[in-house]
Amino acid sequence: MNPDIISYNQNLQPEDKKIADILSEEICIFFPEAENKIWHANPVWFLDGNPIVGYSKQKLGIRLMFWSGKSFNEEKLNVEGEKFQDASIFYNGVNEIDKDYLKRWLEKSREIQWDYKNIVKRKGVLERLK
Repeated sequence: MNPDIISYNQNLQPEDKKIADILSEEICIFFPEAENKIWHANPVWFLDGNPIVGYSKQKLGIRLMFWSGKSFNEEKLNVEGEKFQDASIFYNGVNEIDKDYLKRWLEKSREIQWDYKNIVKRKGVLERLK
């Protein structure tokens, strides 16, 4: 795992750190080939340069976000906007993390991808890759 992500997690409050450590470990296990780094100040994992999954500390807790999550059609993932395909879930305790759901979402994030890598080139228009 990228040392910057380890540092990010270490700078969180204790319960948030536990959540972030579990998420980063599970994501790295599932995506050993993914590039991972701090991107826009938050940990993000990329497949072929395309952002897939990441998390951030927000007011409501640790937000786990899937860039193509709207297309997963998963009731537990919150879809905020209309323009993009992201969906997320907030965690405030490690007991809230359901690893079965997490694994399913990670599998879907490999199978279902929208092309965020080229969104600027396409002037904000997303195209489905998979």
